[in-house]
Amino acid sequence: MKAIWRGNTIAESDGTLEVGGYRYFPRDSVRMDLLKISPKTASDLECPHGVQFYDVVEDGARSARAAWSYEAPQPKMKPVDRWMGFWEDVEIK
Repeated sequence: MKAIWRGNTIAESDGTLEVGGYRYFPRDSVRMDLLKISPKTASDLECPHGVQFYDVVEDGARSARAAWSYEAPQPKMKPVDRWMGFWEDVEIK
């Protein structure tokens, strides 16, 4: 499977998992050079899974909040601990 942002492949893996309606990619299959950590908002800090969001970087500038990972997942999300999920703006195919 691939995660594609505006024609650029951000992640590619045959070992993805679907949890809660989202497809997650192992972190080592993600082009982390295309992502930058987003500052946490108040609602991010309320997430019981310790969520960290990421912005896509295009031409050296932050473009959009497009990905996330769980830093302290509860049991239901434990299989994707520190894996990367992507918003609808990122095409998964």
